[in-house]
Amino acid sequence: MRRFFGKVRVRAAVGASLVVAVALVAAGTALLLVLKNNLVGQADLQAENAAREVATQIATGKPYGKLDLPDGDDLPVVVLAEDGRVLAAGDDVRAVDGAAVTERHPPTARQPDGGDSDDDDDDRETKPGEVDDEARHSGGTATVGHRTADYRFATVEAKDTQGDKAVVRAGAPLAAEREAVGSVRTAMLIGLPCLLLVVAGVTWLVTRRALRPVEGIRREMAAITASTDLSRRVPEPGSRDEIDRLARTTNETLGALQESVERQRRFVADASHELRSPIASLRTQLEVGIAHPELLDAEGAVEDAVRLQNLAADLLLLARLDAGERPADTRIDLAALVREEVSQRVGDRIAVQVEDVAEGAGVEVAGSRSQVGRVLGNLLDNAQRHAAGAVRAGVVRDGRWAVLRVEDDGPGVPPEERERIFERFVRLDDARSRDDGGAGLGLAIARDVAERHGGTLTVRDGSVFELRLPTA
Repeated sequence: MRRFFGKVRVRAAVGASLVVAVALVAAGTALLLVLKNNLVGQADLQAENAAREVATQIATGKPYGKLDLPDGDDLPVVVLAEDGRVLAAGDDVRAVDGAAVTERHPPTARQPDGGDSDDDDDDRETKPGEVDDEARHSGGTATVGHRTADYRFATVEAKDTQGDKAVVRAGAPLAAEREAVGSVRTAMLIGLPCLLLVVAGVTWLVTRRALRPVEGIRREMAAITASTDLSRRVPEPGSRDEIDRLARTTNETLGALQESVERQRRFVADASHELRSPIASLRTQLEVGIAHPELLDAEGAVEDAVRLQNLAADLLLLARLDAGERPADTRIDLAALVREEVSQRVGDRIAVQVEDVAEGAGVEVAGSRSQVGRVLGNLLDNAQRHAAGAVRAGVVRDGRWAVLRVEDDGPGVPPEERERIFERFVRLDDARSRDDGGAGLGLAIARDVAERHGGTLTVRDGSVFELRLPTA
């Protein structure tokens, strides 16, 4: 069991760590992408602003040789003619995208009107002295001085006052973006394992604390098993969670088991006590008969044997009921069963009056005919034992229930004893002697059989016993 709990803690810690790791990797990746896109967007904006500033100077007619260009280290700028000639470049700018920037060529004279169609199309797009509204962004490299680095370039077209097109390319360095992304990536690579260790440790401790009551329940159950002391109970944490409900359910199970064992012990003790009397009486009579045949009470010996036989049959039936024997699923006509049982009691002390017995299949029930007949016989025996002069039996239908009533005109059962009489080996104080009153198993057997058939057996109005069974 301890290995099991250990495995639970390990699985919980590993599972939580994996979930957190996946979540952190996904969040970190998204964070890096967002950060990178934001920094690249800032570089694009910075490069575009620099390109437009230079393009504006060209559009206002400022000579190329006198353009105010940004510092080459931070924002490399190159101004190209439409045919690719370098018109101007920032200080120390040596190359852009591998193309050398070493010569400065003055612009050629403006072509007269009626030139080639491309110039005419460009004239229609951008007029002299204007800057194109659109800017193109791209990545590339630039060599400033003796250092080559990656940049984000913005390309903006403009026309000077003479109508000559100039292409301005300005770059913004990506060193800050790469440094920021690299710093975040390094921090994540260092922090992720540490965070996972913290999550695993916390999960281990929390799971261990959560399972501590379960370990207490396990230890107590092991002790109960070893000592066979069913009066002990497992500790209830009182946390009102699943473990607390488990502890309460375990204690309820132990209580039911203890009650069942104690009931079984009482049953064995009472059965032994009840069996001892007829066996001892029968043995005494037989021993006397052997020694003095003229003193043998044959009728008494037969009565003891019959009583012993009936008691053994009752004990056997109770044992089968306790073992969970399911009743047969056959149809029983209660009215016919009552008439049959009464017809066999011709020599009883008090005759049974049959009343309110319905006809037909309206009072049919499903179950074991022998067991239901045993209930009826026990109820009639009990009524005849306590009746003053009348015993009545009847069967009626009450909705989906078939109701069998047995009534006598005896003193009745006191209200405080109406449940106790259904316990095994119980006889009321005013009951007859053991020889006349039986072993106190008849009503207990009757109620057990009724419950096994999905019904109830109760006593009301003092001396009216009512058996209710679901109709078939």
